[in-house]
Amino acid sequence: MDNLKKNQIEVVTIDTNQNQYQDYPTLTLRKQTKEIEYFSVNLDEKVTLDMVSIHGGKFKMGTPTQEQGRSKDETPEHEVEIKDFFVSKYLITQSQYQTIMKENPSFFAGDNKPVENISWFDAHNFCQQLSQLTGIKYRLLSEAEWEYICRAETTTSFCYGTTITSELANYKASFGYGLGGSGKWRQETTEVGIFPANNYGLYDVHGNVWEWCEDHWHENYIEAPTNGQPWLEKETSLDSEEEIPRVIRGGSWDDTAYYCRSGVRLWALPSFKGKLIGFRIACDSMST
Repeated sequence: MDNLKKNQIEVVTIDTNQNQYQDYPTLTLRKQTKEIEYFSVNLDEKVTLDMVSIHGGKFKMGTPTQEQGRSKDETPEHEVEIKDFFVSKYLITQSQYQTIMKENPSFFAGDNKPVENISWFDAHNFCQQLSQLTGIKYRLLSEAEWEYICRAETTTSFCYGTTITSELANYKASFGYGLGGSGKWRQETTEVGIFPANNYGLYDVHGNVWEWCEDHWHENYIEAPTNGQPWLEKETSLDSEEEIPRVIRGGSWDDTAYYCRSGVRLWALPSFKGKLIGFRIACDSMST
C-alpha cells in the first residue's frame, strides 16, 4: 500500500556454536536490518498507535514432535492459511488504554508498560471503543493469527531461534530452555519495545504479558479451522460466554522460557483479571 509508512528495524536471531574444546555451546546474537510497513493512529495529542502490515501466507501451526516439552494441546501440527491484516506493533500500553477507556487498572504502573489486570471483556470493549473513535474496525487476534505473527516465518521454539535469553525478552529467566542458560528475572512488566523485534517488526511476542485471543479454548487442534479464523463454539448464550475459557498466548514476566515458546497455549476465563495478562489488537484494513 503506497500510503503506508516505512521503517528500518533491527531483528535478532540466536546462533548456537560449540566446538570440541567447550563443555557448553556459545550463543551468539546475529543482527540484521529489515524494513516494515505500518500506519499510525493518533489517539490524542501525545498518544499514538502503530499498526504493522502483515502479509498473509501458509504456515505450520502447532509444535513438531522433536520440540522439547511439547504438550498434547499443541498438536497435531496442521497447515493454516492467513490473510493479510494489520497488528499492533506493541502490546497495548497503559497510556493507550487510559486514553480510550479513561481508566488504568494495571498493577505495574507505567505509561509505556503493557496494560494488564484486564479481562477478555475489557480487551473487547477497548476494541469497540477504539473502532468507534477511528472508524476502523479493531479486534483481537485469532489464535492462528497470533501464532503466525509470533513465529514470523520461523519453525523453532522461539522467533529468535531454538532458545531465548533475558537479553531478548522479559520472562522468569531463573530457568533456561534448551541450550540457553539462566538470566535476569525482572519480576515485573517492562516497557514495550525495549527488546528486539521479530522478523515482522513486532515486539514482546515472548513474555512480558500473556495476550488474550478471540478463540474459545479447545484441548487440541483436532478439527481446528485452517483459514485463520477464530475457533468458536457454535452455540453459546450470554451466560455461557462467562464460563467458556478463552485462549491466551505468549507467556509473561512470571513464566519460565518453556511457557513463552511460540507454540504454547493456555486458557483463562474471560472474566479473569490478573497482572500477567494483557493484549494486542488487529484490523483487516487501514481504511474506514
